[in-house]
Amino acid sequence: MNIIEIASRKIDNGERLNFTEALALYQHNDILKMAGLARIVKERKSGQYVYYNVNRHINLTNICVSGCPLCAFGCKAEDQKAYVMQKSEVIEIVSQTMRETPDLSEIHMVSALHPDKPFSYYLDIVAAVKKAAPQVHLKAFTPVEIVHFANISQLGISAVLEQLKAAGLDSLPGGGAEILDDNVRKIICPNKATTAEWIDVITTAHSLGLPTNATMLYGHVETIEQRIQHLITLRDIQDRTGRFQAFIAFPFHPANTGFTNLQRVSSWEDLKMISLARLVLDNFDHIKAFWMMLTLPIAQLALTFGADDLDGTVVEEKIIHAAGATTKKGITRKEIISFVEETGYLAVERDTFYRPLKISSGVKSYG
Repeated sequence: MNIIEIASRKIDNGERLNFTEALALYQHNDILKMAGLARIVKERKSGQYVYYNVNRHINLTNICVSGCPLCAFGCKAEDQKAYVMQKSEVIEIVSQTMRETPDLSEIHMVSALHPDKPFSYYLDIVAAVKKAAPQVHLKAFTPVEIVHFANISQLGISAVLEQLKAAGLDSLPGGGAEILDDNVRKIICPNKATTAEWIDVITTAHSLGLPTNATMLYGHVETIEQRIQHLITLRDIQDRTGRFQAFIAFPFHPANTGFTNLQRVSSWEDLKMISLARLVLDNFDHIKAFWMMLTLPIAQLALTFGADDLDGTVVEEKIIHAAGATTKKGITRKEIISFVEETGYLAVERDTFYRPLKISSGVKSYG
């Protein structure tokens, strides 16, 4: 029995893949075989359900001290495109969104690492958002931002998270992981949190009862071996804490970054990564196909490659589009349901904790 057959039998039996087996599946390059195996795991986890939520993105500022080569969003304060939101602006956005979208279930709020805004600025905004929308889940601030808050406040990671939680923070999005390998990070984001710091924030958040997502940014200077080790690192954390909600793999968009010499990876690569993540992350319940970075057609196809979540309606995302994403900045519930039902799955509107709110009929309506 060769290694591919061993890996396939393990998956059929619900057993864990090791590094060598995961690498062999990737290098085997039979994408339809990977898709079939990943779909087995997906349907074990979530049956015929594909999830989405009604959410709103808010990016507080694009002024950033880190100057990462991988980033097209951050800029200096003197840059013509620089902006920073005041609390009143944020609350007006939240209030307007709630008027237009009364069933809003999640606010997703992240930003750059502003050089001058004190930690109190972020605490005040969290408290104000929670007061304006007490029933809406507030998912905010990547581990990279939490490390920045600890540095500017001279508080420990735990104290920063405790204060944010007390102000109304419900969970963290888990971005900024990029590739959890410091040799890679020194090239693509040398002034951001290290691998150890990212992991420290995540595990501390989990210990405080704050769930998070987990992410990966692929398609730049990393190797496939580093991608697989990244997945195994996340799997090890989940073994210890059990507080990751979902995993999202982001393809790198090189436009307007320090890596414009690179090409955006292919759709083939996107689908392989979705499948690989579903097969390696056996202790994660959910794998997202983030339509905004993948495009809607590829995200839809990813539902047969192991993904069970399309994220949400989003509304006015800025960070990804700064790097050249050409997808829309928002999508309607009706559009999401239609995309899911075309695949034969049931579209399930969820809250942040994947509790079903509405389940579609499963009957695709045309016209």
